[in-house]
Amino acid sequence: MHMPQLGLGTFRLQGQTAIDSVRTGLELGYRHIDTAQIYGNESEVGQALRTAKVPRREIFVTTKIWTEHLAGEHLAPSLKDSLHKLGVEQVDLTLIHWPSPANAVPVAETMAALLAARDAGLTGAIGISNFPVALMREAIDAVGAANIATNQVELHPYLQNRAVADAARTAGIHLTAYMPLAYGKVIGDPAIQAIAARHQATPAQVTLAWLLTKGYAAIPSSTRRENLAGNLAATRLVLDATDIAAIDALERGERLVSPDFAPAWD
Repeated sequence: MHMPQLGLGTFRLQGQTAIDSVRTGLELGYRHIDTAQIYGNESEVGQALRTAKVPRREIFVTTKIWTEHLAGEHLAPSLKDSLHKLGVEQVDLTLIHWPSPANAVPVAETMAALLAARDAGLTGAIGISNFPVALMREAIDAVGAANIATNQVELHPYLQNRAVADAARTAGIHLTAYMPLAYGKVIGDPAIQAIAARHQATPAQVTLAWLLTKGYAAIPSSTRRENLAGNLAATRLVLDATDIAAIDALERGERLVSPDFAPAWD
């Protein structure tokens, strides 16, 4: 199943808030829902999927394997647990959420287990997340670039992750941008606000359209119906070369997500 370019992220959404966000998103037209084992909301996402008036076959569901489950013998059982919580027989995409801290589990072992899980029908596609260039190359060596659907990384105007983007493009691997609005920081950026004013759009729409124009997928999250609808409208916004260049110039290496177990960034 093709992954819709604009998805709905569920990071930090808990309980009824998660259910309502996903249910509203599906009602508005989102067809790509992103969750993860560590988010602690797979059951809530599953409840929203079951009660939505949208057939399961029309919804692209992504989850991510947490670091505790990266060993070969643990990965598939943890994914089966995710499927149980989500109430589905298969997810559309399963990602390695983070590389194994301190390389405790080799990338090759984890990728082989993930590929086996796909071959067993637990997931339609597989990929990686938060993989810098060196580890992305290890993943490619392990299973081949053709078997890696995406690398989901922090990517927004203030952190454009150009080394990873260039390496992924060369390898033929798609990128998915998480934290695409930089925790909302880009909303107040004067350059983005000026572009938004010219297009009679919102700064969030401009930022998302910039990412989509570059061919990335993006998974913003929101709990407000108007923001969910506004973000979705970014798919219809067309930016020109001048707009793109102005946002490209905002790069400042501002990484917002870097836990103590993160890999060495490029």
